[in-house]
Amino acid sequence: MNPSIPQKERITALEIIRGLALFGILFINIKGYIILMEGTEIPVYTGINEVIDTLILIFVEKKFFSIFSFLFGVGFTIFASRAEKRGDKPLRRFARRLLAMLLIGIVHFLFFWGTILPFYALLGFFLLPFYRARVATVSRWLAGITGVYLLALIVKLTGGLSSFSNVLDNIGADSTLIFIMFLAGFLVAKADLIRRVSEWKKQIRSVVMGVVPIVAGFSIWIWYASQSGAENVKLIVSLSTIPAVLFYVSSLFLLMEHERIRSFFQPVARVGQMALTNYVAQSFLGSLIISLMGLETVSPVNVVLIACLIFFVQIIYSNLWFKFFAMGPLEKVWRFMTYGKQKAKKTNSLQT
Repeated sequence: MNPSIPQKERITALEIIRGLALFGILFINIKGYIILMEGTEIPVYTGINEVIDTLILIFVEKKFFSIFSFLFGVGFTIFASRAEKRGDKPLRRFARRLLAMLLIGIVHFLFFWGTILPFYALLGFFLLPFYRARVATVSRWLAGITGVYLLALIVKLTGGLSSFSNVLDNIGADSTLIFIMFLAGFLVAKADLIRRVSEWKKQIRSVVMGVVPIVAGFSIWIWYASQSGAENVKLIVSLSTIPAVLFYVSSLFLLMEHERIRSFFQPVARVGQMALTNYVAQSFLGSLIISLMGLETVSPVNVVLIACLIFFVQIIYSNLWFKFFAMGPLEKVWRFMTYGKQKAKKTNSLQT
């Protein structure tokens, strides 16, 4: 590990990436903040709206909630290992944490049907058996699940095994992708790669350069498939997600090695530090803005404007909040639900 970059800065880098992931998620969720009435016509986008819609499909769709999922896996490793170090029962404590998330997610579902919190909580339980596994074992599981997932998408895309369509749909579902990212984040943290980014710079750069042509190829494919109105666009997007996330995450980790870049994005770290609060708040802010604008449907141009406005507001109030408090409001509730009245040591946001 590079001694010039202390552990505190490593955590800041993770928070910045988490904050950026929240920003990306906005571009997908905003359309879900408005409830379409029966009979509402979805407009066909042309011009700048069509271009923005396609760009979101290429660069954002499935990518940023996948990065968020990757960081969830990282957080599991850090939370459980710290719990074990202080003599707690890590798996039991994390299971209680997941149950708390499930409850918060159910409440959030009453206001926003597209919330991912209940699904994260339920899928998180599948991480528990891996906690004691060796890095090599986790690697094999990750490779196996990823291979089956990609194979299901390819078979579905080519139209093969139509009699097993339902099975292929389940294997190639977003829930599988989320768990792959959970496991990838867990593996990266368990192998202690995050603290050793400076040692692996050359290898990480090679990964970035290696996936660039793959990401570029998928981007072109999605663009032309979208322009031609192909029915399999969503499948192509799903296939493109893992290499794109690998590119994004690897590039961001390399960028966060530079002090000036970390300093520039420091305000975004505060957004990531209270990610649960901000994720839930986004649905209320988005609904309020859409209501004030009087929109019946949200065009891609409006998506960009609303996403930028919400994120700008969240940067301001997150930074103001941490001038007076040590953690976000929902993070504090979540910690209380996890530990009860037990006075736990002050934790950073990777545990909240």
